[in-house]
Amino acid sequence: MATAVKPPAIWMILIAAFLDMMAMGIVMPVLPGLIEDLTGSQAAAGIWTGVIGSLWALMQFICAPVIGSLSDRFGRRPVILISTAGLALDWIMMALAPNLWWLVAGRIIGGITSASATALFAYMADVTSPENRARAFGLIGAAISAGFVLGPALGGVLGDMAPRLPFWVAAGVSGAAFLYGLVVLTESLPPERRQPFTWRTANPLSALHMLATRRELSSASVSVFLLTFSHRLFMTVFVLFAGHQHGLSTLQIGALLAFSSVLDLLMQGVIVGPATRRFGDRRTIVVGLAGGTLSFLAMGIAPTATWFVIAMVPASLMGLAEPTLRSVLSRRVTENEQGQLQGAMQSLASVAGISGPAFFGWLYAASIGTMPGLSFMVASGLLAIAAVFAGARREQADASPQLG
Repeated sequence: MATAVKPPAIWMILIAAFLDMMAMGIVMPVLPGLIEDLTGSQAAAGIWTGVIGSLWALMQFICAPVIGSLSDRFGRRPVILISTAGLALDWIMMALAPNLWWLVAGRIIGGITSASATALFAYMADVTSPENRARAFGLIGAAISAGFVLGPALGGVLGDMAPRLPFWVAAGVSGAAFLYGLVVLTESLPPERRQPFTWRTANPLSALHMLATRRELSSASVSVFLLTFSHRLFMTVFVLFAGHQHGLSTLQIGALLAFSSVLDLLMQGVIVGPATRRFGDRRTIVVGLAGGTLSFLAMGIAPTATWFVIAMVPASLMGLAEPTLRSVLSRRVTENEQGQLQGAMQSLASVAGISGPAFFGWLYAASIGTMPGLSFMVASGLLAIAAVFAGARREQADASPQLG
């Protein structure tokens, strides 16, 4: 049963997702360049960008199931507020970073606090009926995309003014999210629906075991992993590739990332709900993954900057797959397991986040002199596998039994 909450609390969840992702988007155009300045090498920048991204994901892997279980025990509100405040601290540390190790420490803190996404999705699961969760999760995805619409564009402008300025603005944005939530966010999980906290279920290995051993969860989880792993290409080598291969400036890259986020916003905020109702979960997921396959392949072989930009358009279809997969999984657990499930999903995404940036960073550094687009081609192949896998598991995607 969905918990009734006031609209300002729902808006707080969307605003928190928006502001957190806007803060991250602000630094995306400048972080690889800052790493390159601190390391003094283009190849080293590719490797260290991947390493730092992997450390961020490692912290999410360790902490996400803990935070999810804590939100099942103590409620969503305190978890969301504490994590949002911690994210502001992360950006302040990175703004002050005198060397690479400060960036590493900041990303570790950021990984811990960003694991609060488990509580955001669990909050939405608390307050929406099972049949409406694809749309609800799509709204969170749309808020995230909206943050990236403004974030990279703003980061590109601020980065041209001063390379550290985007980090200070990101800190201010995260602090604003905390203050807003302190005022309007109400609790979504009543005491009678809370679960005791145990380390047996809160550790990341148990969380992954939950996804692997429960037949109704395992199939969709594989698709989530491959999608997330491939998408880490954007976080790792996209900025370096666009700049070095096609000569795009920081401002142009910021605008390009904003353009991509507008398309993703349209998919997750507007299209995904009608698409799942009209075509069903399985077809919607397959179309989303197939669009990403085509887009990554085209970006990897694009001969000019113009073709590179055009090739990014089909990638927006991936915005259909992610919230639909989350909806499928959410409907397959009981209501008092939503935090545990979202923690498990975040841990799974973190495994992809740990391995994806390191892999793509290494692959870019190894292939930069021979085939710079190889990373995009490999990501395309992985998404093709995910699409085939999702299409072959019709009963897992289309059937939607509600447990409990």
